[in-house]
Amino acid sequence: MDPDAIKRAQARIDQAASGRIEPAALDAALERAREQVEALAATTAELEATLPSRVGDAVEDGLRAQVLPVGRNLAEIRGLMNQVIRRLERVEGDLLAERHARVDDLALLVDLVTSGWRGVEQRLVKIEQRLASDDGGAAVYRIAG
Repeated sequence: MDPDAIKRAQARIDQAASGRIEPAALDAALERAREQVEALAATTAELEATLPSRVGDAVEDGLRAQVLPVGRNLAEIRGLMNQVIRRLERVEGDLLAERHARVDDLALLVDLVTSGWRGVEQRLVKIEQRLASDDGGAAVYRIAG
């Protein structure tokens, strides 16, 4: 073997050994890492236990904040619809009353026309009876056309 190659190999080994961590420092680092992993596991367990309820509460609060104005709008629309329905019912009642009044007016008009024609008919019957009886009354001449 080449003595230079041996020197180079020895230099690399020395260089690698100088950068090596001592076992005590390695054990301390591993211990700190274990403690941090345990702390992380505890925090994760705590989050797993409380996160669903926190998220649920946050979603519920968000929905409540967003739905509240919609609920108010729906209540206002419901009130306006009830008012429109009441007004339509009132208009319908007024229209029905007006229709009944017109029917009553028409019945009265028919009664008046009928009684007027009865009166005319009775007069005509009396006139015809007088004309038919020749009791010496006035002479009636018929005009032929």
